[in-house]
Amino acid sequence: MEFEIKHVTHYKYGHAAAEAYGEARLTPPELPSQTVVNHAVVIEPEVPISSYTDHFGNRVDFFSLPFRHKSLVVRNQMTVRTSPRVLPATALELTVQEARQILNSALADIFEFLRPTEVVEIGREAVQWARKYLPSDRPLGEGIEELNRAIYTEFKYDPHATENSTPLATVWKTKAGVCQDFAHIGLAILRSAGLPARYVCGYIETDPVRKADGTVARMVGAIATHAWIEVLVPGMVWVAFDPTNRQWVNERYVTVSYGRDYRDATPLRGTFKGSGGQKMKASVFMKRRNGKNRP
Repeated sequence: MEFEIKHVTHYKYGHAAAEAYGEARLTPPELPSQTVVNHAVVIEPEVPISSYTDHFGNRVDFFSLPFRHKSLVVRNQMTVRTSPRVLPATALELTVQEARQILNSALADIFEFLRPTEVVEIGREAVQWARKYLPSDRPLGEGIEELNRAIYTEFKYDPHATENSTPLATVWKTKAGVCQDFAHIGLAILRSAGLPARYVCGYIETDPVRKADGTVARMVGAIATHAWIEVLVPGMVWVAFDPTNRQWVNERYVTVSYGRDYRDATPLRGTFKGSGGQKMKASVFMKRRNGKNRP
């Protein structure tokens, strides 16, 4: 599949800002499952952009506006070609305990994806769910599928239930949130089970698509970016699944950034100096270029 994606983030200040600084993690990586045909990040007002690669392999574009401005617009434009992801069947047939033992040989490289963070707290609920869905003798693939189903079933997608600052303990209590929250819940459970897992930020095709059986399916996603989970399996292969939509990640997903939690992979962050507040509006346009499978 080939997708044209336009992601626009517009910041408007109550009073003109004296200056602003920002970081953008908006560049999709080249992967076996995706090829970047073209990509550009455009800043308005126009300013120079400096780039570097962060600890997690994300390209980061840094920019500064050292002058007064009333608004800031960041446009992320790309064309990406995706292909089906092949699941490593042999690795997923191993038990959870076997997978842990094999991955222990690479502990120094994966340790940070096993630890809790300030955002991904590992509490009593995560430990209980890990024991229930990822016991030592369960096949790894089966356990991941059951965990994916459980999060999808037990938690309600509600864009008004949480904010970026909402503690994970609150999400456990209310059983409601958005894709970011569900990814953090899954990460806490997987890490409780001793399985390295990372947060993924990207885009999904949310337009309805007609399946082979004639039914029409629409995926649930955020108004801007989407979040899902990757778990490392023997063979050092990252396997991606999406608890918000209860499925393995497929060719309708475009990966942009990785991290231990949303703070490492957030698309845009920064600060500004000014006497007024700011309002932020984001929108994503993602179109399948061949137009097939539309109802």
